[in-house]
Amino acid sequence: MPLINRFADLHPEITEWRRDFHENPELLFDTHRTAGIVADKLKEFGCDQIRTGIGRTGVVGVIHGKTNTSGKVIGLRADMDALPIFEATGLEYKSRVEGKMHACGHDGHTAMLLGAAKYLAETRNFDGTAVVIFQPAEEGGGGGREMVNDGMMEDFGIQEVYGMHNMPGYPVGHFAIRPGAFFAAADQFTIDIEGKGGHGAKPHESIDTTLIGAHVVTALQSIVARNADPMKQLVVSVTSFRTESDAYNVIPQHVQLRGTVRTMDRGVQDMAEDKISMITRHTAEAFGARATVTYQRGYPVMVNSDDQTAFAAEVARKVAGPDKVDDDAAMIMGAEDFSYMLEARPGAYILVGNGDTPMCHHPQYNFNDEAIPAGCSYWATLVETAMPAG
Repeated sequence: MPLINRFADLHPEITEWRRDFHENPELLFDTHRTAGIVADKLKEFGCDQIRTGIGRTGVVGVIHGKTNTSGKVIGLRADMDALPIFEATGLEYKSRVEGKMHACGHDGHTAMLLGAAKYLAETRNFDGTAVVIFQPAEEGGGGGREMVNDGMMEDFGIQEVYGMHNMPGYPVGHFAIRPGAFFAAADQFTIDIEGKGGHGAKPHESIDTTLIGAHVVTALQSIVARNADPMKQLVVSVTSFRTESDAYNVIPQHVQLRGTVRTMDRGVQDMAEDKISMITRHTAEAFGARATVTYQRGYPVMVNSDDQTAFAAEVARKVAGPDKVDDDAAMIMGAEDFSYMLEARPGAYILVGNGDTPMCHHPQYNFNDEAIPAGCSYWATLVETAMPAG
């Protein structure tokens, strides 16, 4: 089953939805406009059940097949939120909201799942139930966790759940997936170093927190270089170094460092947290200062289930052809809160090519509308293959 012809007809309409979402980005859980449009369209399509307000502003639609002798219930998830980025694309349909833009393609994800929902509600050529999930707050708010905690899986009887994300650098119409750990756990840390402020001309009378902070930044790199198994993935990045003064001749009393840790393994994650605290405290003490480390665990590792990953790759091959599906894609050290849904139910997350575009989270990024037929066809084919009509 190649690309579904119906999506060639629907392509202009789905593109129009996508560009409207792009013009009107919303952050985190504040996706009221987007969620309202999604709910209205699901009603227009004739979905059998629509519920709003799940995970604060999430929307769920239920589409029954012509029959339900299989008893199967499959969940399909798209994210709706944008990013706090100033858009630099110059597009006709660029963001109308200063400082907010769809820089990760969630506008495209929402539009593609809406397109698939319209087709599935029209045809109902499957035996079971498709549940379309529109999630807020993927970009740091944990909307996936909130929807799961609201009882979504149990309330709708979801047995398996699938997600999809566009990927710049992959050709349009291509797919990539892997079993097991796919996206990393994302933690963050804050380090506060307290020394003794002073005059830059008299460093011997101070305890120089800038110097100590520099030593800490360098020492933390030893965690990856000398503590982690080189066969396992670990990133420790100090991304912010702040002092309390901008003066040229002041040695600051206090310095704050911030950063992120990315891991694919719980043991490595535990080790990194312990080492960051130990190295920081002892380095500061060696210079006569005090250091406090605040470590916060974020999204967990996103782990694709083996059977569902093999099935998703098979579906992608039906849509794109065997030469356009990579079922052993590289691990990605970015994070994805679909991980919470995969902790709750077996499933798989796949990437669909966005072509030669700037990377996600870049101010010149734009979702490629030419990817719409492939994404919509994947969703529809997944439902029809998982729950074939009798």
